[in-house]
Amino acid sequence: MQKRAAIAGVYGHVPDYILTNAELEQMVDTSDEWITTRTGIKTRHILKGENQGSSVMGIEAVKGLLQKTHTDPREVDLLICATITPDLITPASGNIIAHAVGAVNAWSYDLQAACSGFLYAMITGAQLIETGKYNKVVIVGVDKMSAITDYQDRATCILFGDGAGAILLTPSTSGRGIIHSVLQSDGAGEKHLYQKAGGSRKPPSHATIDAREHYIHQNGSVVFKEAVTKMAAAIQATLQANRLRLDDIAFVVPHQANERILRAVAHQVGLPMEKILMNIGQVGNTTAATLPLCLWQCEHRLQPGDRLIFVTFGSGFTWGAAYVVW
Repeated sequence: MQKRAAIAGVYGHVPDYILTNAELEQMVDTSDEWITTRTGIKTRHILKGENQGSSVMGIEAVKGLLQKTHTDPREVDLLICATITPDLITPASGNIIAHAVGAVNAWSYDLQAACSGFLYAMITGAQLIETGKYNKVVIVGVDKMSAITDYQDRATCILFGDGAGAILLTPSTSGRGIIHSVLQSDGAGEKHLYQKAGGSRKPPSHATIDAREHYIHQNGSVVFKEAVTKMAAAIQATLQANRLRLDDIAFVVPHQANERILRAVAHQVGLPMEKILMNIGQVGNTTAATLPLCLWQCEHRLQPGDRLIFVTFGSGFTWGAAYVVW
């Protein structure tokens, strides 16, 4: 039987501090009713303290994963960290995480594809396992979105939270694992969801800081429409490519961007909401961490052999889906 990469374990981590809608009401012109109606979000976790970067959360997620799966960190061959909020421009947060958890024999790097980063990294790791060269690959999605969120902008500050999630990929010949994927991108979406300054095109300066250009900016209506269209199309393409019906799918594990987006996707595809796994109400949009965090927090609902579709959409634009047998 064909060798595939299977998810041998999943673990997540969120910071202790919880930012509620009531607290946001004191910061910007908003209300719990306004936030809940438009996003479905009630709380989000925020990483507090000095010198606390994304790797702090990534380390905790990977440590928990290795302990849960009884994996010696020295046996890890590769660690890929999906993030848009690395601790530093260089070295990669993946390097920092691998060192901290004792994965001394692994090579590691960061992958940046915004909210689609985890899915991109998971498929990359799976294909490397399929070559037969690697046996244990850790994929960690982590973002400290509070570091690039403008808490004076009510349209974006209500959305984002901090968190990390990680999976262990191992070879499998049982028929389970990551079966198929469709990954796409379109750079024309740049102007609708991006960080204006801080990169090589527009390095940090007093002017960029004064203009508040180091925060996430988005054209909400365009992003909403594109996310619904692209995620629905990715699910339908996955079903068609694998000759599956909606009834064959136990759950869809989607990027947690906005509950209204997820409801619109479900409606467009014809999928009942009880088949959509969601945790956005408790953690918000954690960008590259949403898929593994959702999987971790909803793991108790899964049974061996369940057919799952992972689906995502992010800035860039980036999007895609994967068919996974649990």
